[in-house]
Amino acid sequence: MHLLRTVDIGEGTVGGRHRTDELDGGFDPQHQPQYQPPPRRRAGRGTVLVPLAGAVALAVLLGVAAYVVVNKSPGCAGEKVKLSVVASPDIHPAVQKIAARFGKSGRAVDGKCVAITVKAAESADVANAMAGTGPTRGKLDPDLWIPDSSLWLSGVKNAPEPAGSAASSPVVLAASRTGADKLQSAFSPSWTGLMSAANAANPDGLARKVRVLALDPTQNAAGLGALLAGAAVLKQGGGSEETLVGVLRRLSESTVSTPDSMFATLTKAAARIPVGVTSEQAVWSYNTTTTPSNPAVALYPAEGTVSLDYPILVTAKDAAARKAAQALATEMTSPNGRKTVQDFGFRTPDGKGGGLLKPDNGVNAEKPDAIPLPDAATVARLSQAWHQIKLGTKMLALIDISGTMALPADKTGVTRMRAITDISIEGLKLFPDKAEIGIWAFSDNLRGEGVDWKPVVQIGPLAQQINGVTRRDVIAQALRQAKAIPTGNTGLNDTLWAAYQKMTKEYEPDKVNTILLFTDGVGNDDPNGGISNTDILRKLKGAFDPKRPVSILIISFNTQKDEDRTQMTSIAKSTGGAAYFPQTVLEIRNIFLKGIARRLQ
Repeated sequence: MHLLRTVDIGEGTVGGRHRTDELDGGFDPQHQPQYQPPPRRRAGRGTVLVPLAGAVALAVLLGVAAYVVVNKSPGCAGEKVKLSVVASPDIHPAVQKIAARFGKSGRAVDGKCVAITVKAAESADVANAMAGTGPTRGKLDPDLWIPDSSLWLSGVKNAPEPAGSAASSPVVLAASRTGADKLQSAFSPSWTGLMSAANAANPDGLARKVRVLALDPTQNAAGLGALLAGAAVLKQGGGSEETLVGVLRRLSESTVSTPDSMFATLTKAAARIPVGVTSEQAVWSYNTTTTPSNPAVALYPAEGTVSLDYPILVTAKDAAARKAAQALATEMTSPNGRKTVQDFGFRTPDGKGGGLLKPDNGVNAEKPDAIPLPDAATVARLSQAWHQIKLGTKMLALIDISGTMALPADKTGVTRMRAITDISIEGLKLFPDKAEIGIWAFSDNLRGEGVDWKPVVQIGPLAQQINGVTRRDVIAQALRQAKAIPTGNTGLNDTLWAAYQKMTKEYEPDKVNTILLFTDGVGNDDPNGGISNTDILRKLKGAFDPKRPVSILIISFNTQKDEDRTQMTSIAKSTGGAAYFPQTVLEIRNIFLKGIARRLQ
């Protein structure tokens, strides 16, 4: 009994149980246990134990010697290599666990132990900090950065080549389990279906049944990946730029700030079934960490999808920190590292899912087809398009109510006045509530001799209340009541100049400032004189400031004469705008989207 107890004590003192206990507190195994020789024991009866006791003592001493040699790490008790790691919040717990295991392993760099700190930070913040553009939350200068996607690197000049990939997670559509059941008869999970439901130019289509929720692509890689995948599928299917603009316009007004906000919205009962876009891992995490009564379900697009690839980027400038970062990267890409990320709902970089990716958790381990990430130029173009679409709108619409507007628009028999006002009412649907819009009517002498225009609705936000009714409704009602003046002439030039002076004076730099002119192609027709065609071009060219641009867009309906088309085109181009000459009612419908699409040029 004494012999067994002595051996147990010896192994306990030397053999690492205390060492393991000391390592459990963190990443930094620097505190070596001080050897305390065992207390003297009485021999007990007889002398048979003496040789054995000597052997045990020798074994203990040899054990201590071996411990000192194995754990001898010059500098471990002193200066350490500090390694700062920043990871995307979703993969942060997995990275932290891998880093803890790395720290406990006692790995040394240049004879010094490594002290690791792991911080969670949004990838957009780190990318903005590294690029010197955009907002950030705090100082971010890591030695090792693991964003959620390589997409962020397109905006970082001289970004390092990744030292590997920590994990992957496909971008998926998401609905609540209840919503997914209802969707089966109306919506097939696909980027084509999503783009159709999100197309602002087709509000009476799938959008009547499905509400698309988007994650802001400037802040969330899954949101950006979804736009890229949808745009690629749309282009491959022969879709037009106007369709893409319609999608961007709708999504720009239905973004949610975070995946948590999106999941909260998905589970709410609504007339239109909400469908969101997020990563597969986010669906898994929502279901496994919050235990919702109505879980989320990942819907895998039929055309395939892009994946978040979690690149490992060594950004350290110090040589020792770089070596430590490379060593940690190796640990992350090891079999143990791969297993750890799978335990947190991720896939390995080659798309292999672990046992936790199962229907009970709202996901499926089967690897979806891949849509490759586009090149940096494509990412930059779409990102810029999103920024432009998101800009606010300040617009003054000029509606021609002269006598010729009572003529038929086309073979349908509808008048030009009615064609333009009906389409204008439809066009209002493309603009968000925060858009600032107003209307003038013009003919000639509407407010006394020589004053050819009159304000109908002052410029302001569409959602603003006017006598208990929104400005949007006031504008729609005014358009419905618009009538052509049978004897009215077209004081177009005087009206344009007055409108341009107003918009220039009231210019708002955070908005796209536009004058939208609706006329019937007769051009300036003012018997009282007024500004000539030559003078209006001179005045507009002189007033246009590219740093504070106010552009004129013209919809000149049924314009036949070459001189009228030339004049209208010249007016628009003098302010960086454009002129359109539809001949039928159907042609007018896409012009609103064409006008918005000009922001992308």
